[in-house]
Amino acid sequence: MKLLTKGWLAAAIPMLFLAVPASAQDSAVYTQCPETTDLHPDAPDEDNIPAGDFPGPGDVDYNGNGILETAAENLQGIDCMHLSGGDGMVTMADDEPIYIFSFAEIPLPGEAYPGGTAPTIESGEYPGFAMEYGILAAEAPAPTIEVDEDDELFLTLTNVGMAIRPDLFDPHTVHWHGFPEASSVFDGVPDASIAINMGASLTYYYNVRDAGTYMFHCHVEATEHMQMGMLGNLYVHPRQNKLAAGTDLSDAFASNPANVALGGRTVAPATDNGAVHQSGATYAYNDGDGTTRYDAAFPIQIGSFDKAFHDASFTVQPLPFADMRDTYFMLNGRGYPDTVAAEDAILTGGENRQPVSSLIEAASGDLILLRISNLNVTQFNTIGTNGPPMEVVALDARLLRADDGTNMYYKTNSLTLGGGQSADVIIDTTGIPSDTTFFLYSTNLEMLANHHDNFGGMMTEIRIN
Repeated sequence: MKLLTKGWLAAAIPMLFLAVPASAQDSAVYTQCPETTDLHPDAPDEDNIPAGDFPGPGDVDYNGNGILETAAENLQGIDCMHLSGGDGMVTMADDEPIYIFSFAEIPLPGEAYPGGTAPTIESGEYPGFAMEYGILAAEAPAPTIEVDEDDELFLTLTNVGMAIRPDLFDPHTVHWHGFPEASSVFDGVPDASIAINMGASLTYYYNVRDAGTYMFHCHVEATEHMQMGMLGNLYVHPRQNKLAAGTDLSDAFASNPANVALGGRTVAPATDNGAVHQSGATYAYNDGDGTTRYDAAFPIQIGSFDKAFHDASFTVQPLPFADMRDTYFMLNGRGYPDTVAAEDAILTGGENRQPVSSLIEAASGDLILLRISNLNVTQFNTIGTNGPPMEVVALDARLLRADDGTNMYYKTNSLTLGGGQSADVIIDTTGIPSDTTFFLYSTNLEMLANHHDNFGGMMTEIRIN
């Protein structure tokens, strides 16, 4: 099992649909990424961009959100991404290989990637490329989706099939958990929306209006597919980040139609504390008072695997749903000490299929934002720190603010989340000496283990440099 690699399996397992000419797949495997939309109508031709900036008018409120943009910024408001849904292998912190289902990112047409450039649509070769690239490419967690508020996201999902289990014909979907969809067709719940069959694609459309920490997962046979690893981090940056330097945050909040006229989720702060936006400052939410400003942000997705369930899926045994009991406990798809390995660390047979490090690093005095989410399907999880407290500023992508504008933030050294919940917490490192390390870890001590190996599991380090 430890010798299994993508190339070896691809050669050993017959994937007949890869031999189908690309022309026969054109109507099924594709991606959509428009250059302009009704909300972003003035995107110039990227092939004729003069040095320095895009041509076009000056600052214009393209989106009706109260933020003035150049044509270049308007163009950047269209985000495109292509995911595969399939299977693969990852390695746990005790060096045990585990079979998973999950997503991977496929390069967009004409996009450069390590090792080459994706074919263009016009070449007719992109459908076959997308299928082959996505085979055995599953990652744990899935590739992070990161967008700005007021962007439009065109997210294509291609179901490349199960190479290790070619007898399975499972459809897949993307469910953006907790996000209010404009149409249920894009929600990913099979009862009310489309599921993508093997060898086919669907482009989801999201008009990104609400900042916050979310997560996404496959909602087909959700208990199985989520246990098998079809989980990912997703967060939305607030429009407040784009304000001009020197803008009073309270005034900007009150005058922004996206916050007021369009029914924004957050009420205005109770008082104007005089906070002013500084160039380069970043916030977790449109707070209007600067209280969610941070210097460094890190996703922390809580998860766990049941080894017996994954082994049964690999060896074509009846799946033990009734006896499901997780034995690998992870942050961002890794158990300690792998949680603190670098992003590009090779944790599996020659390929990086667990690309999200959970190591938290900051300078003394920084404000650290942790975007914590829990997609565990079997249990609640409690995460604690042995250093400075966590200030909880939001739960489930909602700023903790009362109807009268009073902030309801609170400080704690432990936080309990159930499946499908998220929290945004800020750790203030003011006064902490450099070269200090403390821990973020599960307070459920049995989860500090990698299957039978103790002293691992759901734990990472917070290093103050």
